[in-house]
Amino acid sequence: MFPCIPCGRDVELGERGLADCLRNLTLERIVERYRHTVSLGSVAVTCQFCKPPQTLEATKGCADCRANFCNECFKLYHPWGTPRAQHEHIQPTLNFRPKVLTCTEHDQEKLQFYCRSCQRLLCPLCKLRRTHTGHKILPVAQAYQALKEKITKEMNYILSSQDMVLTQITQLESAITQTEVNSVSAREQLAQSIRDLTATLAERHASLTQALEGARQKRGEALAAQVAERRSLMEHAGLVAFTQELLKEADQPCFVQAARQTHNRLSKAIENLQHFTLAADPSFRHFQLDVSKELKLLTELNFIQAPLAPVIDTQRSLAYDQLFLCWRLPQESAPAWHFSVEYRRRGVVPGGASRGGIRGGLASARWGWQRLDEVSGTSAVIDRLEMDSVYVLRVRGCNKVGFGEYSEEVYLHTPPAPVLNFYLDSRWGLHADRLVVNKEQRGARSVPGLSLLQAADHALTSCHLTSDLLVGDVAITQGRHYWACSVEPGSYLVKVGVGLESKLQEWFHLPQDMASPRYDPDSGHDSGAEDALDSAPPFCFLTMGMGKIYLPQHSHHHHHGNGNRDPITNGNTPPTPAGLTYPLPPRLGVCLDFEKGRVTFYDAHSLRPLWEGHVDCSGPVCPAFCFIGGGALQLQELVANRNADPTPVRRVTIQPRVSKLNNNNN
Repeated sequence: MFPCIPCGRDVELGERGLADCLRNLTLERIVERYRHTVSLGSVAVTCQFCKPPQTLEATKGCADCRANFCNECFKLYHPWGTPRAQHEHIQPTLNFRPKVLTCTEHDQEKLQFYCRSCQRLLCPLCKLRRTHTGHKILPVAQAYQALKEKITKEMNYILSSQDMVLTQITQLESAITQTEVNSVSAREQLAQSIRDLTATLAERHASLTQALEGARQKRGEALAAQVAERRSLMEHAGLVAFTQELLKEADQPCFVQAARQTHNRLSKAIENLQHFTLAADPSFRHFQLDVSKELKLLTELNFIQAPLAPVIDTQRSLAYDQLFLCWRLPQESAPAWHFSVEYRRRGVVPGGASRGGIRGGLASARWGWQRLDEVSGTSAVIDRLEMDSVYVLRVRGCNKVGFGEYSEEVYLHTPPAPVLNFYLDSRWGLHADRLVVNKEQRGARSVPGLSLLQAADHALTSCHLTSDLLVGDVAITQGRHYWACSVEPGSYLVKVGVGLESKLQEWFHLPQDMASPRYDPDSGHDSGAEDALDSAPPFCFLTMGMGKIYLPQHSHHHHHGNGNRDPITNGNTPPTPAGLTYPLPPRLGVCLDFEKGRVTFYDAHSLRPLWEGHVDCSGPVCPAFCFIGGGALQLQELVANRNADPTPVRRVTIQPRVSKLNNNNN
């Protein structure tokens, strides 16, 4: 098997040999032109019809006769007025094969088509094969023109870039020289590092040897002193000899005077005999070196490596008011001094749209990414983003060696509108026995209290459900705004949406039976809705609970124009006439367009729209949350607030700019 040069296919030399390969007619013509341009005796072609020994050099060849002729023989064998005079004459050659490419699979079939998908020449029979179904097939003339123009442009670009090529050659030659110089320097540094290790090891060896020798000498002296002491107890030596002489003393006062010290020495000697221990340990077991760790380090001694490609934590990375990207290095990676975070807006390449050709492609690759350099730690925050856009992000580490490989690219979708920053307002109508707002006032938990038990005690057949309402501390009167929250999957019923601030207060201070559809926030009806059917409802909620979210099949809210959108399903839950249930997303996004009076609910993780409704925006509108039974809710934390101090609770109203200007004028 070997690759065919013209087509790139692998060819096996079988019975047909080189016949399975396409002829490179271009190369054949180049060789023939070279033969006729360069005068070489070895390439001269002689006439095949001259009689020896006066054989002349051929000047013409006949493609039909497949022979070479000199001028005289050509006139003789191709007289005027005969059919042979119409033969095609060519330059003398030793190869009279036709100068037309034919299909290697279908004999005598000319290659008249070009498949751009397979990048192969095809004959009319090859074109009809199923293997080329759906491929883009062009006539050879059209492919010839397109490729010729493309190659001409590329060649002109290369010819016009001769100065650039010379500069690059100079840079390459300088790089080769610098490589040799740097390799010598690196070799010297390596030798110096090994010498430093050897010198440190020799110094440590001398220090440890000196400590060992000092311990040996000290223990030897202690044991020698103990030997001398024991020898003094022997007969005719030391203490025993002195005691024997003392016992011969007859003078009692003199005996008593000397006996006290002798008695103490004998008592001590007897005690040492009865409790004999060595004065020093001869084992030296505390002077053993454990060099396994050092041997492993020396075995693994190697040149430092660049950091491996970081792994981006997709669970912690998110796009909200800003992009928050989190990553980690693999365990086997070398440490990184800092990181470089690169990002770009998907589908938009700055500077590349107005440029074409080769230069445009290179510019797109170079200018498409924006970069945060020297990021310390394993997370980064990116601001100044376009709304409702997909951003592509990647990370790479850097240490003394340089930059490592890029991480896999991740895609983060920014919200469809600016993020609204608000807190839960607990100053009016809060039932403290059933509803608890956390210290940061971004989360709430509803726990059915004693009131529910007392109501159940008086009911025989059913239990009266109570509802608790929370609103945001921001009243919206203009623009488009987006916020997100998460509902605990084990919650019984939690409603999330928006409503008119005045109607919310009125509805909350006069609670109605939640079983009545007249006061159901999801139904879009309130006390005045039946009297004003043409107006949008004052509330717009979606209901979640028990790990599901309920999407009404047909919005009961009044829609203006063609604003009605079908809810998005996951393809597994069949819709019902009343609506459908959808798995509860990790986070629910809410987007309010105040001018259009439209509320859109999103799966905040993928920013896929779930449902859309309308709400009355004739007055200030607030984010609203309703709890029925036990449940918990948490507002999405802003990325900008992660490292900031807790913001005090405040009451904010987003007023139109026109009203502000009017107030200033007044």
